[in-house]
Amino acid sequence: MSSLTRRSLLRTGLAGATVAATAGFPVASTFARTRPTFPSAPWALGVASGDPTSDGVVLWTRLATDALGVEPIAHDRILVRWELAEDEGFRRVARRGVAVADRDAAHSVHVEVEGLRPHRDYWYRFAAGDEVSPVGRTRTAPDPRNTPAALAFAFASCQQYEHGFFTAWRHVAEEDVDLVLHLGDYIYEHGTDVYKSADGNVRHHVGDEITTLFDYRRRHAQYRSDGDLQAAHAAHPFVVTWDDHEVDNNYADLVPEDGQAPEAFRARRAAAYQAYWEHMPLRRRQRAKGPDMRLDRTLDYGRLARFTVLDTRQYRSDQACGDGTKAPCAEWEDPTRTFLGDDQERRVLRDLGRSGARWNVIANQVPLTAIDQKAGEGLTLYMDGWAGYPAARERFLSGIVDRRVGNPLVITGDVHSNWACEVNRDARDPASTAVAVELIGTSITSTGDGNDSQPAQLADNPQVKWYQRRRGYVRVAVDAREARADYRSLDYVSRPGAPVRTAKSFVVEDGTPRLQPA
Repeated sequence: MSSLTRRSLLRTGLAGATVAATAGFPVASTFARTRPTFPSAPWALGVASGDPTSDGVVLWTRLATDALGVEPIAHDRILVRWELAEDEGFRRVARRGVAVADRDAAHSVHVEVEGLRPHRDYWYRFAAGDEVSPVGRTRTAPDPRNTPAALAFAFASCQQYEHGFFTAWRHVAEEDVDLVLHLGDYIYEHGTDVYKSADGNVRHHVGDEITTLFDYRRRHAQYRSDGDLQAAHAAHPFVVTWDDHEVDNNYADLVPEDGQAPEAFRARRAAAYQAYWEHMPLRRRQRAKGPDMRLDRTLDYGRLARFTVLDTRQYRSDQACGDGTKAPCAEWEDPTRTFLGDDQERRVLRDLGRSGARWNVIANQVPLTAIDQKAGEGLTLYMDGWAGYPAARERFLSGIVDRRVGNPLVITGDVHSNWACEVNRDARDPASTAVAVELIGTSITSTGDGNDSQPAQLADNPQVKWYQRRRGYVRVAVDAREARADYRSLDYVSRPGAPVRTAKSFVVEDGTPRLQPA
């Protein structure tokens, strides 16, 4: 999409698009009897698309007239019209229909469009009553039988609302990419000013720590109301997965951070999962069922790339050695401990083994590379990451090697800093054989502006090829010969408007798990 067209889309999306989009939107006689009215336009949380296939995509919105999604909507069920067109003027409408926004799902809408043409741009919009939404753009995946010449995507994670402005999302909106992957910590659960940024909190959560369905809905709405985040969602299809803060910091399966009673935490997780589904462009089959929600999945981009989306939070064993950064203990060695859960582990390794894609992109939440966190003698590891689960990590890496998975490229968030790594096979030995490449991306805002300091332990970790602690995202382009990763960096988020720059670029050549500076 040209930059002129993209700028036009961003202006339209943020301005509301009411005048431009209303012209020609069909109004069936059915709606004359059921047309709702709103005190203001019900698009305060924007529009989005996600999980594209070669012939379809999910379209999303949630009817809300205020930035917190708490102003009451008078109707239990509202008919929402939608259109998807081959042009942004909606002269060539490809599909249209009606969806139901139900109070039980916070008046969210998830439209699963099918029958589209592969690897092309589409524009979409919604209407409820006399109100017409902003326009979004999406893009379908390539034909599964074909190998496209190239593919580009961006990935990001960790957007603590209080710690900064979402300027990075504005820059993501302006990138020419096929899709965006969000790797977790879409919201944070803390109460107002509980989690302090090093630079001081520049915005503020509404309310105390969230535990109920109302709380989680309101927190998602507060994040979704941000204009820069809305712009990125309106510009690109998203593929999403969660980490911990969508529920509770460092939770493991049904074990909470702070010793909440089991039944109370089960109810809390059910509320969090319900609200997550309501606010993401996910399919109906992924809707939460109580405290359970199937989020791991695969998406193919022709024969060039397969995206394998992991859930490293819902099924895992509790962290060993009391969590945190610790030296290995006896519990750490327990071979029965799981990270993905037995069923997901089997599914993921089976699907990776069957992949015919040249590049296998593994959308992961916490670092797979085992990094010694202590400078000098002795070994300490991050117990919340894969390194804290050595038996499960070995099974996963052995599965990749034994199945000869082509070009495993792991993309990761969580740690609020950029790392470019060659994944060491042995968790105890940083210099052991590399079996994959891992691109760890920094946060959108979490922990504030960041700095250029270098940790002393880098000297003990030859598998780490680069480190930086600024905010931003990562842009990746792949073709038949190589994958190129550009670490896109902002110098500050404590005030809006930061420019973006490429801080470092790496190339991974087809057939070798090695990073080369570009």
